[in-house]
Amino acid sequence: MSMSDPIRPEQLSQWVPGVITHDSSACGWQGMSLRGYQYGPSDVAVPPIRDYMIVVYGRGATPMSRQCFSRWSNERVAPGNVSLLTHRIHSHWRWTQDIEVTHLYLSPAELTRVAVDVFDRDIKDIELSDVLKADDPCLAEMVRHLACEADTPGVGGQLYADAIMNQACVHILRNYANVVFKETDAAGKLSRRQKYQVNDYINAHLGDSIVLDDLAKVAGLSVYHFARCFRAAYGMPPHEFVVRLRLKQAKHLLVNSRFALKAVAAQCGFSDQSHMTRMFRRHVSITPGQFRQNH
Repeated sequence: MSMSDPIRPEQLSQWVPGVITHDSSACGWQGMSLRGYQYGPSDVAVPPIRDYMIVVYGRGATPMSRQCFSRWSNERVAPGNVSLLTHRIHSHWRWTQDIEVTHLYLSPAELTRVAVDVFDRDIKDIELSDVLKADDPCLAEMVRHLACEADTPGVGGQLYADAIMNQACVHILRNYANVVFKETDAAGKLSRRQKYQVNDYINAHLGDSIVLDDLAKVAGLSVYHFARCFRAAYGMPPHEFVVRLRLKQAKHLLVNSRFALKAVAAQCGFSDQSHMTRMFRRHVSITPGQFRQNH
């Protein structure tokens, strides 16, 4: 691996050797991980890390120097202080005393997901501020609780960790993040590529439950923005578009197969036969049985 390749959080010890004191790898957390270390005095260059990193200092105090974005910062860090490092950048760290730290890593996908909910806009990038020392008891306490959970998982551990992770992400977005929003099309419509992807997904899942959140993810947009762009592109909301495709498929099966009406409804994604009948009455003005008889 070269110094230009982003490393995974668990690979950091190859560049910064230390004694592991906490490790969340057995917890199965999604979107984040946590590790604690005991370090001796060090002078280390660190390759870009895939995830955002929050460092909470435990026992020990030391002068700390860090270079990132070609700038050196110098502070004295002590228990309770916090450092933040944005993802995918080179950094260089120097300290002269023994210290204990806890690292919380947040994946770009997870922080972006929370940012979309917070700002209700589509996100192009998130960069954490160059903060070597922050006095932030709130963030430090969140990381402490996650470290305790990693050491001794309890009932509902995933829900507990997810709740703290969401709080931490919102706190970081409020206080330490520079968020770059995606530029939207002037007409506010789906692109040709997005329309193809959404249509392909709907047709592949026509017999399944199709929810707005899944369609928005396929298009790479927030739910709010997707709904607006879809209506602008098709002149109707997504659920209406899905119903019309289901009706089209149902008409084809009614004319070209001998499937019972109940089976046609199931294959086309209607909740039951009566649901299909209501949609036919509303959009075609006759029942599925009458449609079959007429064709």
